[in-house]
Amino acid sequence: MIPFNDFRIMHQELKDKMEETFRKVYEENWFIQGKQEESFTKEFAEYCGAKYCVGVGNGLDALRMILQAFDIGAGDEVIVPSNTFIATVLAVTYVGAVPVLVEPDIKTYTIDPALIERKITKNTKAIIAVHLYGQTCDMDAINEIAARYNLKVIEDAAQAHGAEYKGVKAGNLGDAAGFSFYPGKNLGALGDSGAITTNDGELAEKLRAIGNYGSTGKYNHVYKGTNSRLDELQAAFLSVKLACLDKWNERRREIAEKYLHGITNPNIVLPEIAPYNLPVWHIFAIRTDRQEELIEHLKENGIEARVHYPIAIHMQKAYEDMGYGKGDFPIAEAISEQEVSLPMFYGLSDQDTEHIIACLNHWK
Repeated sequence: MIPFNDFRIMHQELKDKMEETFRKVYEENWFIQGKQEESFTKEFAEYCGAKYCVGVGNGLDALRMILQAFDIGAGDEVIVPSNTFIATVLAVTYVGAVPVLVEPDIKTYTIDPALIERKITKNTKAIIAVHLYGQTCDMDAINEIAARYNLKVIEDAAQAHGAEYKGVKAGNLGDAAGFSFYPGKNLGALGDSGAITTNDGELAEKLRAIGNYGSTGKYNHVYKGTNSRLDELQAAFLSVKLACLDKWNERRREIAEKYLHGITNPNIVLPEIAPYNLPVWHIFAIRTDRQEELIEHLKENGIEARVHYPIAIHMQKAYEDMGYGKGDFPIAEAISEQEVSLPMFYGLSDQDTEHIIACLNHWK
């Protein structure tokens, strides 16, 4: 079976270095807010081209803490795409604000800037631009709208480590950006963790405090904070992996090129790359009107495929209080009903890639 994702080759290549790193942290006997976290966050900020990076517990915390740091809460509205992982919307809910859904561009799957302005009200405080599947949003258009209405722009870059918009990396395209280092991400830890990047020094300091129980000094609590910190061990592992990220992303691009040029079945719709984008292909998403049939066909041919995401946000039971129903966000619904994610990972061989392409093209 060709798996949807597989860490084994990646981790085998790093095994000695990762074991050495574990021993180093273990012997240092300092596990929270030490030099490993300080070193990685500095490296990651530089990688993204941002001035500051704050390590946090996970990607959801990153978004929630950004909203809190911007004093967004009850009575406020935040624009989010209707097609995204639920964490984007949960972050808004957790600070007491209202998520306002905007449909994506069906070609790129990212939020459609042409639809944002009509959803802005006097209560709107921010736009969360989700760089979905590893392709950045149209940030010039989004930032221009935000500037006219005095809105904050928050990047949800959980799937976009190393992705570029007009030569600028994700994490340096708005007021602040939230990253997840969940193990399956392009840059993944060996557990949950995340980070926030920004060019605002005061915001970075506030975020550090919020993630450390709201404390600016021992037992001095300025904010009603939380406990969300990037621990020393995960930070050290991430430093090892960060050095390999560009190589891993380049391999993903090679696989994507094979898919884009090799898949010719007229029953399959391929993703489109916006001209301003250098994607990192966290997910390679195709579409078909016969989603379940295609997944079963691939399974029968020894290929694991998945769906991102099978239930649109407005159709989730958790958000039935929004009051939406079937047909209210037809583009998001179409994507959830048609999307199929193909295997995409560092270590996927050319032979396996060609087998996947052949199976797709032979499907009738």
